[in-house]
Amino acid sequence: MTDVTADQVTAIAAGYDEDPANSMSLRADAYTEPKWYAIDQQAIFARTWQWICHVEKLTQPGSYVAATVAGMPVVVVRDRRGGLRAFYNVCKHRAHELLSGSGTTRTIVCPYHAWTYDLGGSLVGARQTDRMETFDKTEICLDQVQVEEFCGFVYVNLDPTATPLAEQAPDLAADITRRAPDIADLTHAKRLYYEVETNWKNVIDNFLECYHCHVAHKEFVSLVDMETYDVKTHGIWSSHFADAGTSENTAYDVSDATVTEHAVWWLWPNTCLLRYPGRGNFMVFQVWPDGPGRTLETWDFFLESTELNEAEEQSVQYIDEVLQVQDIDLVESVQRGMGTPAFNQGRIIYDPERAPGLSEHGVHHFHGLVLDAYRALAGDQSPS
Repeated sequence: MTDVTADQVTAIAAGYDEDPANSMSLRADAYTEPKWYAIDQQAIFARTWQWICHVEKLTQPGSYVAATVAGMPVVVVRDRRGGLRAFYNVCKHRAHELLSGSGTTRTIVCPYHAWTYDLGGSLVGARQTDRMETFDKTEICLDQVQVEEFCGFVYVNLDPTATPLAEQAPDLAADITRRAPDIADLTHAKRLYYEVETNWKNVIDNFLECYHCHVAHKEFVSLVDMETYDVKTHGIWSSHFADAGTSENTAYDVSDATVTEHAVWWLWPNTCLLRYPGRGNFMVFQVWPDGPGRTLETWDFFLESTELNEAEEQSVQYIDEVLQVQDIDLVESVQRGMGTPAFNQGRIIYDPERAPGLSEHGVHHFHGLVLDAYRALAGDQSPS
């Protein structure tokens, strides 16, 4: 565990102002120093709701998905009664990981010594223990993790005291289902994967503002009507909406689009939910820290069919070969710049009345949540 003091949080927050019109960004050390990477894992990722998968992967009793959250192995399973369960994916015997990937199983069997657990996490079998008078398998159970089904997706939270996601983000599910009413009927069609040489917060900063779009994303601004681009913040989430896909553009073919809106919901801290112009679709862009200057990214595409039509192939190609290439170049350059003595922090650009799509109040909102998380951790570590 990495200790953090209130004085250290005050220092890293220097320059940040609750009023975005008067605020600077987070200081560069928060993006470059190993100490703050470790604090991010403890203060943020170990205490927030993390997206795991679409509920379609966990429909049958015994279906499971293994994942890693804040460096911790976890597994989500559907039990015999139809409920969702999540556990640390760790055997209580010698700590071997129990399940990998995804699939279906009748019981959870450790591949090391074959200790066997039922789908509720209780130990039901342990080889060579039947004559051990002091061994009581009824006392042994996998450690549970909070799990929640939210708007057609499955999330987990390592914090046993965390309030439900639906309470933390009121109105988010209603907003998503209003704009994407077909979300439950979509199916996973494709995943893209990226390794990026930058801090994860740089990726989120870049995602949460379109001040750079006219400069760096010529194709995107031909797809989206930037005059209608609107960014709003809502507690632990923010939204980006704009009319889109209504005319010929340089990104991809939208001539047969039934979705004519660019819709984005960012959920604190690292889950980005999107709906682009085209046939019925929903995307999840997830951002995982993998070191002070390294990030892993996944794009999951949920479409009407696992078979992409020509326009969908074009849209995926646009995201993979154009948009992502542009954004990765940007955030990797930012990381290099933050490692120099020439940069400490920059001014937040704030103009939501005249140009809400170009204002950086979404970035400022994110930075406030980061600093709140740091303060909460420092408070928890203070001597009582």
